[in-house]
Amino acid sequence: MHEYTSTARVWGLSCPGFPEEVSRARRWTRDILRGSPLVDDAALIVSELSTNAIRHTASGLDSGIFHLSVAVSAQVVAVSVTDDGGTGTAPKIEHQDHDAEHGRGLDMVSLIAHRVVVHSSDQGYTVTAELYADPRLGGRSC
Repeated sequence: MHEYTSTARVWGLSCPGFPEEVSRARRWTRDILRGSPLVDDAALIVSELSTNAIRHTASGLDSGIFHLSVAVSAQVVAVSVTDDGGTGTAPKIEHQDHDAEHGRGLDMVSLIAHRVVVHSSDQGYTVTAELYADPRLGGRSC
């Protein structure tokens, strides 16, 4: 294999920050991962991360957008959502009780994914959730 060739395939989608775009992002993810045993978990993660971007950042404003990427290799499916920023605090996992109406999305993502990473940039935050084809490849961490 050539040294610059990757075995991962990466797809990207930019969506207006409207709530109905969450279902489009979820369907798009399902189409990419059709036949994968990780499709349901990935679609749920995309739904939660996209909803968070719209509800808690400038992505949900009139001209806001969020970006979704799905990277697939034989070992890992990684889904990332990048928001438009506008908040002074990074997304964080908050362990809420089961009766809480809000604040449980990223906590749920951290329970489903094998690894969750938050990156900041000048524009906003990217939350990446990794699902391993073989869970023995790594422990769950945040």
